[in-house]
Amino acid sequence: MTVLNIKRRTAGYKKVIALCAVTIALLAGTSCTTASKPDKPNVLLILVDDLRPAIGAYGDRLAITPNMDKLAANGFRFEQAYSNQAVCAPSRFNLLLGSRSTSSGIYGFGQNFRDYYPDAVTLPQYFKQHGYHTESMGKVYHIGHNTYADEASWSVPHYKDLVIEYVDPESKKEGFTREEALFSNQPARGLPRGWAWEAPDVEDDAYADGRVAQRAVERLRNFQSQPDQPFFLAVGFARPHLPFSVPKKYWDMYDEEALPLPQYTIRPEGAPPYAVKYGDEIDQYIPIPTTVTAEPFPDSLTRKLIHGYYAGASYVDTQIGKVLDELAALGLDDNTIVVLWGDHGYMLGDMGMWTKHVNYELANRIPLIIAAPGVARAGSHTDQLTETVDIYPTLVELAGLPIPDVQQPFDGLSLVPVLSNPETRIRDHAYHCFPRGGHLGRAIRTDRYRLVEWKKIGDTAETATYELYDYENGLMEVKNIAEEQPEVRKALQDILAQHPAPMPSRPQSPRRE
Repeated sequence: MTVLNIKRRTAGYKKVIALCAVTIALLAGTSCTTASKPDKPNVLLILVDDLRPAIGAYGDRLAITPNMDKLAANGFRFEQAYSNQAVCAPSRFNLLLGSRSTSSGIYGFGQNFRDYYPDAVTLPQYFKQHGYHTESMGKVYHIGHNTYADEASWSVPHYKDLVIEYVDPESKKEGFTREEALFSNQPARGLPRGWAWEAPDVEDDAYADGRVAQRAVERLRNFQSQPDQPFFLAVGFARPHLPFSVPKKYWDMYDEEALPLPQYTIRPEGAPPYAVKYGDEIDQYIPIPTTVTAEPFPDSLTRKLIHGYYAGASYVDTQIGKVLDELAALGLDDNTIVVLWGDHGYMLGDMGMWTKHVNYELANRIPLIIAAPGVARAGSHTDQLTETVDIYPTLVELAGLPIPDVQQPFDGLSLVPVLSNPETRIRDHAYHCFPRGGHLGRAIRTDRYRLVEWKKIGDTAETATYELYDYENGLMEVKNIAEEQPEVRKALQDILAQHPAPMPSRPQSPRRE
């Protein structure tokens, strides 16, 4: 989409809004110069860690998520939204920089973007430059594994809370655990594992997400007292990230014995060995075997982990509800753009795999809901293929701000045309990547297919290996058909070839004291 078209559309929206304001004022017998709301809309960005579309509004019959369901009913739901990389730190850089990983060269932990793009302008920073008060709390940037927050993004220091957290002393009998250390940017070598779940009978604020929700409520009340100051508030929630540590009442919402087991637990037929994973995170917790293989976990363990994940989803749903209810109670909801975003998908024993870190559907499909008063019709949804990087330009356009001219790569497309008309199409595929086993897998997802191209990192001369999957009969990768469907593969290869060559991985950033 051209700069000129975006400017024309933005100008058109402003004219319509201004005309509506004049009409309302005349009907009410008041002057147009006494409007009580600021000219710029507020932004409430809600980030949820490890949340696949385990939401009732997305058709998940297990999920008890009334607050996210309500947001979807009042907002606009993107049915085919995808992360640009299925891991925490890069996915958040994708969001906040508007840059795909293959454009920035940031594929992992310990690669802090200011070391490579010192003059980058992040999404909240851009709003700050245009008069917004920007503030964050909870898990927004990934902090841990030698990765840090970004002070330049915020008007006030970031409010940090825990991601790895236990209330029951029995969950970490041997003391400080390796995951606690990693998420605190401390050495983890030799430390013990903590439990993968706990369910103490405690209040919501015994855990970080409850405290973050309360903090958000308090800040919204403060913003309401300053109606002429627009705000950009980023609220990051940790659950349902491991460990599944949430109050007992959320576990009690589900009958563990009635939870269905994964329907398909076998790796995709014909997939390269480096395309799949079995450990890598899940094995950092008790009672998971220290060596995870392709053999499925016992049914009892699988159900316990699935139970914990959905308990976490319901817990975070309640915390989100507290924030959204306060937004409405304060009368801020009709002038606030709300975005709910999951940083990547999640696998719960599907194809024998757990968590994320691969290029498959369940690891990359995310929930994305945008409530944009005056633009999107409540309860609408679209099948438009969407990427995380699209959120940055979308919020900029919704706020009526100039098109960003930034140092970092800028890959997203504004979704405003889709919000205005769900049938509009601005792209024919979504793009993502993940490096595994010394190879970089670049993927495109169309309405029907996913193609993954694998090459050794830094070796552009190598003949690529391909995966091709057809989702016509379900969202699970069952068989790689790259050799069986050469015409389809070639058509998708041609699309992928239109993307720039991937950036080599950036060097590790120096460790901070």
